[in-house]
Amino acid sequence: MGYQLLTTVILVLHFAFVAYVVLGGFIAWRWPRTFWLHAVAASWGLIVVAASLTCPLTTAEAWSRRQAGESGHTGGFIDRYIEGVLYPERLTPLVQALVAVAVLGSWTVLLMRRRAASRARADQRR
Repeated sequence: MGYQLLTTVILVLHFAFVAYVVLGGFIAWRWPRTFWLHAVAASWGLIVVAASLTCPLTTAEAWSRRQAGESGHTGGFIDRYIEGVLYPERLTPLVQALVAVAVLGSWTVLLMRRRAASRARADQRR
């Protein structure tokens, strides 16, 4: 029972991390200091997808499943829980491009807001 709970906690953390990779730039609109945390998370997400690395959370999930007496899954987290569930697998390249647009777009707006705030502060000083 303990390892099944651990597996569930790992899955929740994994879903939260993936959601943060996609949406963290928008969170930084409200809390700009979180930008660097999101930049690290988004970079890690990009590296895992581009280099086909196994995420440590996927490894931890497989281990906890084995400890609970279940068989380990093959494939990654996105392969099992997102592709074919949230969108058809054939749309993966499109979804990846849309995620990249969302992340880069949120960063662009954040940068524009930061520059506008800097200009407004400079104008106040004059």
